[in-house]
Amino acid sequence: MLKKLFKYTLIALFLSNFSYAQNNLGEILTAAQQPNLYLPLLKNKRVGVVTNQTGVTDGAKIIGKKSCDENTGMGSCAIFEQISIVDFLLENEIDVRKIFSPEHGFRGDVDAGATVKSGKDTKTGLPIISLYGKNKKPTKSQYADLDVILFDIQDVGARFYTYISTLHYIMEAAAENDKKVIVLDRPNPNGHYVDGPVLKEKHKTFVGMHKVPVVYGMTIGEYALMINGEKWLENGVQCDLQVIPLKNYTHQTKYSLPIKPSPNLPNDHSINLYPSTCFFEAFNGSEGRGTNKPFQVYGSPYLEKMPYEFIPQPNAGASNPRFKGEVCYGEDLSDVEFLSEIRLDWLIKARKNYVGKEEFWIKQSGAYWIDKLAGTEELRKQIDAGWTEEEIKATWKEDLEEFMKVRSRYLLYD
Repeated sequence: MLKKLFKYTLIALFLSNFSYAQNNLGEILTAAQQPNLYLPLLKNKRVGVVTNQTGVTDGAKIIGKKSCDENTGMGSCAIFEQISIVDFLLENEIDVRKIFSPEHGFRGDVDAGATVKSGKDTKTGLPIISLYGKNKKPTKSQYADLDVILFDIQDVGARFYTYISTLHYIMEAAAENDKKVIVLDRPNPNGHYVDGPVLKEKHKTFVGMHKVPVVYGMTIGEYALMINGEKWLENGVQCDLQVIPLKNYTHQTKYSLPIKPSPNLPNDHSINLYPSTCFFEAFNGSEGRGTNKPFQVYGSPYLEKMPYEFIPQPNAGASNPRFKGEVCYGEDLSDVEFLSEIRLDWLIKARKNYVGKEEFWIKQSGAYWIDKLAGTEELRKQIDAGWTEEEIKATWKEDLEEFMKVRSRYLLYD
């Protein structure tokens, strides 16, 4: 065990091909890439791992070399094969008992909103327990044979991206069953800004559980500290929580995800647009699922005056996209420059150009889906009333200022 720990401590000193971001501090190392910080905490413990396809780290196999200093070309660093955090722990003789999987599943290939089934990992033989569907919160029996829950999932920094809701329930169950939670921190690709309406309590759902704006500008480790510190878990309980931090990260560092975090966020541009374009899930049209540009285009058969055309078709991650086989008119946003704010002008434009007989906003279970995504009914009402983007954003200011005070208490990075 000590020899392996020493070996992977040395590996963590190298740059790997997993982190694509670099700043004047050096290249970012994820928490998973610093095993000397967490393997000792797991030794002789019974471990459950909450992860998916994004939970990877450096393996022992060197597959190439690259320049350490991309500016000068000096130095050479090893490029290591990327392996699942589960495989890595098992190689280091950690007693992993089970895997918990979030929305989209352990391998990250299940459609949004689709049922994720429990089962068994074919490679390791470990049981996989789904935390999406009816069983969103681990049960007492599922935690009974565990001492520690290790959480390693890549977030994208938008409130309606459900991995932070899974984190909430993991922590809540841990607090209720006296288990420790260790979060391996990862960069937030949308961590460079804070924006959007703050969620109102009556709109609390799995796509929004906390009083935070749509874009909260925190890593998942910082967010876990906030959940715990603000006593947002049921009955104000707090769990035994430890966050393993990133190295060389700031909130202003651009970070390119090497593995898509879910089927319909295939690249950096879709991830950057997502806090703005996810609102198109809530209108009578398409947010680009069923195309090669999900969340980078939007359209509807009822936006006939708009210039861009596409036809949604079944594909990986969208087996039955909305308006399958129908021509949708809208906009292609794939050339929009990097965003540091939520854009509302596209949604406002779609609302003004909509000519469908059915209502612009769709409902789920009798409630407007836009209200759940926005965390408030006000955005829908403001757009319906013809408010400008500037007028709408002015109404967010006070709540955002209050949130920034809360956020500041839990930041680990500049």
